[in-house]
Amino acid sequence: MNGADRPNPGFPAEAALRPERFAVILARPERAENIGMAARAMKNTGFLDLRIVRRRPLPELAAKAAVHAGELLARAAVVSSLDEAVADCGVVYAATAKPRAAVGLLTLEDAVASMRTFPAATRIGLLFGNERTGLTAEELRRANFSFTIPQAQRQPSYNLAAAVLLTLYAIFTSKETAPPPRENPLSRREQDEVIALILGKLETVGFIHGGNREHVADRMHDLLGRLTMTPKDRRLLLALFTKGAAG
Repeated sequence: MNGADRPNPGFPAEAALRPERFAVILARPERAENIGMAARAMKNTGFLDLRIVRRRPLPELAAKAAVHAGELLARAAVVSSLDEAVADCGVVYAATAKPRAAVGLLTLEDAVASMRTFPAATRIGLLFGNERTGLTAEELRRANFSFTIPQAQRQPSYNLAAAVLLTLYAIFTSKETAPPPRENPLSRREQDEVIALILGKLETVGFIHGGNREHVADRMHDLLGRLTMTPKDRRLLLALFTKGAAG
């Protein structure tokens, strides 16, 4: 059913979670059907910005699976790195079937509620992993939060396209509430630069070494990711760690 000419009932004009604020990011997708059906899910729910982390051109069969979303798929940004895909996002939410140490875990419902606390100018990234392997620990470090989608305990994780559809539908149908005031966060690229600087200073003073490097990096990405750093936070953190390293 093609509803392109009808108004979108899920997003009133004053909605806090307008679809234009979101970027749907597929990390290393393999199956053409999943790529096309993810684009179709976006068209069904009014989302427009699709970013695909993939080193090869999109397979031709993806357009066939898109069904009335071919134009959206044709406009998709195909990039070679996840860093490039999330660079302009102020906050990134990653869908995962299993809790990981690298990032704070929310339910899908709580994730949508959390999205409402950010200013209207904040670009929100929705990150989905590879069909077979999901998101790696390194990919999860590019997210501020991760969330799970409810399912029967003994079932395998959701198909990639299904996970995209369920997530977008939860945002599309969520009830509007007035978000509390909050400062717009730095872009994800700027957040990662601050975390990298802090990790470098911790290594300089000997706090980080070969035996704990990955563990400390995971914990710092978790802690500072959930902070969703603002410019004020950046100034304070860099001042604290610079003085600490100098001392």
